[in-house]
Amino acid sequence: MSHDHGHSHDHSHAHDDPAGDTGDMAEPAWKHDGVRVVGANQLDVNTAQTPGMNRAAAINFARVGAQKLWAGTVTIHADAKTGAHHHGPLESVIYVVRGRARMRWGEKLEFTAEAGPGDFIYVPPFVPHQEINASATEPLECVLCRSDGEAVAVNLDIEPVEKPESVLWVDPTHPHGGV
Repeated sequence: MSHDHGHSHDHSHAHDDPAGDTGDMAEPAWKHDGVRVVGANQLDVNTAQTPGMNRAAAINFARVGAQKLWAGTVTIHADAKTGAHHHGPLESVIYVVRGRARMRWGEKLEFTAEAGPGDFIYVPPFVPHQEINASATEPLECVLCRSDGEAVAVNLDIEPVEKPESVLWVDPTHPHGGV
């Protein structure tokens, strides 16, 4: 029987044969190169670091062969501020798990916004920024994803302005901005 779906590829699958025999004895590549689970205790701290924070890689090229993204955790200690930095051509997404994040960005880190548990933060390529733990007593714990398999962190020598300009946090829940 012919299966023509407007494209051309082999439609035979291992599950088509009740015995599971595909005709050769080689294991399918996806058995070892498919889904990977990286346990919480298996994160790699041997990654680009910025003063004031601890990054740990979970998913990257070296660990699982990721070609187009990097993912891991970041912890900022109570009342701590990172140094100013950017991530070159990479896009970054930060998901706040626990704590209160204050982000500063701009040529002089003159803009600021805050995020809490469940919030996502997007950082475009080459944007100078600084992560700040807005809590004096609790650590800030986040999950971080970037658009390349290798971590890039370019630390900058920027002195933040005294009084950063407040910027409302805009998201689908707060289309006109919120704090």
